[in-house]
Amino acid sequence: QVQLAESGGGLVQAGGSLRLSCAASGRTFDFDAMGWFRQAPGKEREFVAAISWSGGNAYYADSVKGRFTISRDNAKNTVYLQMNNPKPGDTAVYYCTARKGGMDYWGKGTLVTVSS
Repeated sequence: QVQLAESGGGLVQAGGSLRLSCAASGRTFDFDAMGWFRQAPGKEREFVAAISWSGGNAYYADSVKGRFTISRDNAKNTVYLQMNNPKPGDTAVYYCTARKGGMDYWGKGTLVTVSS
């Protein structure tokens, strides 16, 4: 069974920086891709960023391009989300996700609050 554990969330001031981490554990770790979604109160869950595991190709939502950077450490089975210049609109619970062999896995989420 695959388990995903997010960490690094918390309170950050607008214009600051924050780095989220997601560590995978369980039976297998060679994922097709890993990424991040987020959900604000009263809003639908939305895509933030994703990265292919082997090639490291990154994809971003338009709302975070130029501000957020996704990366991965294959040896540590960990994916990161570097959040630069966060805005109050980025406040949400951030969920780590992984895809392997047509199966999707989700973490429990970590709360990011951006103050103005």
